[in-house]
Amino acid sequence: MGVKGEETRARLIAGTRSLIEAHGYFGTGLNQVVAESGAPRGSLYFHFPEGKDQLVAAALTQAGQEVEDLLASLAREGADTASVLTALAQAFADRLTQSGFTKGCPIATVALEVAGGNEGLRQVCTEVYAGWQRVLAQRLTAEGFAPAEADVAAGQALALLEGAVLLAQVRRSVEPLLDAAHAVRHLITADVAAKANRAPQPTR
Repeated sequence: MGVKGEETRARLIAGTRSLIEAHGYFGTGLNQVVAESGAPRGSLYFHFPEGKDQLVAAALTQAGQEVEDLLASLAREGADTASVLTALAQAFADRLTQSGFTKGCPIATVALEVAGGNEGLRQVCTEVYAGWQRVLAQRLTAEGFAPAEADVAAGQALALLEGAVLLAQVRRSVEPLLDAAHAVRHLITADVAAKANRAPQPTR
């Protein structure tokens, strides 16, 4: 695929990401994608011969990878888990305010729609969330959590933030999300401190 082809494919994915996040899977049609992206209609089926689901899967995967990369980058820079989660919450809050509360988590809108009726896209959403949870669990393990315990705690934190995004959109206020971030930070920090206090002390 040449440079022009790559650019066209990227425009199609970008257009799809914007539309599905604001309007959902069922509220987004291929004609809208073509109009949003400015790409020729024929190029859509050239790059995505399986149609809408293949295109949406690519958009979800790309959006999910960007969030996972953000989390991993913060962890590599030395941020503790509480700070990583706070940064994620702030990123979602920024997206909400900048979009007039139509866009928050780039996965949630489609995930809610397809969970019960589209196995392929449900699996894509599952893998995206699993990637985010894996990064957080690895960071928690480095802070003293047992692997299984870290996985559970990471899942709980994500569930709290994802639920808060929904409330923030409904209320058209980032307050629920910021409150959730504060609660997650407090819980994670308290757990880490408790584990540090229980750690065997060196003998003198």
